Amino acid sequence: MPDTGSGRPSLDVLVVDGRPVESARCVEPDPGEAELATLYAHPDPADGRQTWVRANMISTLDGAATGAGGVSGGINGDADYRVFRVLRALADVVLVGAGTVRAERYTPLSVPGGLADLRATSGRAQAIELAIVTRSGDLPAQITDVAQHPAGTVPPIVLTTSAGAARLTGYPADRVVVTGEDSVDLQAALDALADRGLVRVLAEGGPSLLGDLADSDHLDELCLTTSPLVVGGPAPRIVTSGSYLGKGGAPARLVQILHSGGSLLARWALRADPVPAHPASGSAHR
Repeated sequence: MPDTGSGRPSLDVLVVDGRPVESARCVEPDPGEAELATLYAHPDPADGRQTWVRANMISTLDGAATGAGGVSGGINGDADYRVFRVLRALADVVLVGAGTVRAERYTPLSVPGGLADLRATSGRAQAIELAIVTRSGDLPAQITDVAQHPAGTVPPIVLTTSAGAARLTGYPADRVVVTGEDSVDLQAALDALADRGLVRVLAEGGPSLLGDLADSDHLDELCLTTSPLVVGGPAPRIVTSGSYLGKGGAPARLVQILHSGGSLLARWALRADPVPAHPASGSAHR
């Protein structure tokens, strides 16, 4: 597969709308990423639901969600990062757990470079919102100290408990949402985001949050990159929970696969609601 040398490799299209492509097709690097944005258009909420929650995660061949350093940066690459940027640009809000904020050193989010026009033409607000799930309210200074926030960003929304809110003294009160007394009620949290017009939710982990979202039937879609690495060790999986989820429902449905340098970038539908076909799908099955 050709590499442009720009850090944004070409992406081979293997499956679109659940069907293998019949003619070779490649998504070349594009500063505005229009074609990739079409492939990854973030759906509107399904009937009867207020949000469409899409998770974006990466895993090695042996199922590790992190490398030896305990963060996902040890196993990702240029192809994964190219899609990661587009997924963020298309989301209303990025949802993460407090543990991931600490481990991955999250700060308030800026629009990925060169994708402001894509975000605008997709009907999104100028700023990307960050929403953090935390029971305790224990967050690092780069989140709680508004003076440290990068220019052009907005303070994250903190989805927490009564005790967690009490700990966040000095943080903007309109950015703190109490969703439960002793634990974060994810339904209440997602409803609160929807009430703010944030209906296209991109969940970036960690594994415990994704486990809770999946177990409570709030996870609509999974974008999963399989990295061509075997790392061993005690790394977590992309979804963890105290017990097996045991839904016993229909298996996930494959929507799309892209490929680059051994990495496979897949979209999976996790619920019965169909993922809308993208407008260019007909050209992929000639």
